Amino acid sequence: MQANEEIGTMGIIIWLIIGGIVGWLASIIMRRDAQQGIILNVVVGIVGAMIAGWFLGGGINQAITVMTFVWSLVGAVILLAIVNLFTRGRVR
Repeated sequence: MQANEEIGTMGIIIWLIIGGIVGWLASIIMRRDAQQGIILNVVVGIVGAMIAGWFLGGGINQAITVMTFVWSLVGAVILLAIVNLFTRGRVR
């Protein structure tokens, strides 16, 4: 059972790293990079990946490929656009 726990822990670490990268790139695209920290970048990236997975029907258990990375980035940008719409009244 310890091997399964290590895979689970490694999966979480990979999610955090990829989520941080995706969230950071999305914040640069939406020009919010200076306004949010690393924690929010990770959250935006992970939630963006979940949004993309939900819309595409793949769920959150897909392997990390270039396309899943791109769709995660699209989901994160959409999430930031929605946040901008509610906080600033415009998408930007």
